[in-house]
Amino acid sequence: MELLNQLSQQLHALDDQQLIRKRRTVDTPCGPRVSVDGRELLAFCSNDYLGLANHRKIKLALQEGAAIYGVGSGASHLISGHGRAHAMLEERLAQFVGEHLEAPRAISFCTGYMANLAVITGLTAHDRDAEIFSEELNHASLIDGVRLSRAKAHVYPHADLQALETLLKASKAATKVVVTDSVFSMDGNLAPLPQLLALCEQYKAWLVVDDAHGFGTLGERGHGALEHFKLRSPYLVYMGTLGKAAGVGGAFVAAHETVIETLIQKARPYIFTTATPPALAHALLTSLDLLEGDEGATRRAQLQALVAQLDDGLRLERWQRLPSQTAIQPILIGDNGVTMRAGAALYEQGLWVGAIRPPTVAAGTARLRVTLSAGHNGQEVAQLITAINALERELK
Repeated sequence: MELLNQLSQQLHALDDQQLIRKRRTVDTPCGPRVSVDGRELLAFCSNDYLGLANHRKIKLALQEGAAIYGVGSGASHLISGHGRAHAMLEERLAQFVGEHLEAPRAISFCTGYMANLAVITGLTAHDRDAEIFSEELNHASLIDGVRLSRAKAHVYPHADLQALETLLKASKAATKVVVTDSVFSMDGNLAPLPQLLALCEQYKAWLVVDDAHGFGTLGERGHGALEHFKLRSPYLVYMGTLGKAAGVGGAFVAAHETVIETLIQKARPYIFTTATPPALAHALLTSLDLLEGDEGATRRAQLQALVAQLDDGLRLERWQRLPSQTAIQPILIGDNGVTMRAGAALYEQGLWVGAIRPPTVAAGTARLRVTLSAGHNGQEVAQLITAINALERELK
């Protein structure tokens, strides 16, 4: 069949470029040590940054939530799917990040991807002449949200404040939206949020912050990038995910109550999606308590200690550890084939590290994406350091 042949040729071309992705089946709960296809591995590739995905208290809360609310929600939030657990979670999330916003309100989503599609399309739905200013290294969900909005889009170079100001100054749009990750998912570095917010306030633009990798890990109480930078503004629209540091699943957007009401009325990814299971919302109430309490602080301190250990222990000559003080620790290799061989060699040693290639990153910047978790210990990180240092000298 000609159509199947076309697809086969495309897959072969990806394979020739070392760009084929493969799934592995995990048989155990998410954690530092997992069983994958029958093998015991030490995992440095999940986004479970605080090691909460298998936390006993959260599991008990999920069981309790299922006992109270059942399993499925049955409908979208605007039909009959908005349960008491969802309402309680959204109120708690508004409190969690509310000191950084004016008249704060939150709205929950099934995934961070859906949240980003919703917030970008919802903010621009009323204005055909709206303009969006998107950071060069933004996550795919933000890029797709910009595309789906059909608004005029400008992509500014990574962390280039001067280029962004030039674009904002030239814009005549009544609705301007600046969109950025807080922690860049493949680089681990932080966006210059204070300076970005200052520009948005000066030029009357919304600042949409995707804090997927900062929520729970940044800030003294785990409130994320806004707490880390001590920001507060009515121009902020904040997105946080609940399946990474929070250990469960879903996402939310928090902003001024008028912004959230606009999303409820205008954002199609929210209006036409079945609500997440209420038991998950119930479990997340426990997760938020852990993030904000003493245990969360202890886990964040452990994570930072492991980041420092990795930084101190790596001795790279040809590969490059990109500067990052977050759980995301990229090691730039460059060549797709060498990166794949490095990932495979680590895997054979029982170390599971993500090998990231284009189109996730730019051509020529393939890398190992090491992600650390508070669930790891110093001995495990030392094992990884020894393996990477040796591997760089072996692979040509």
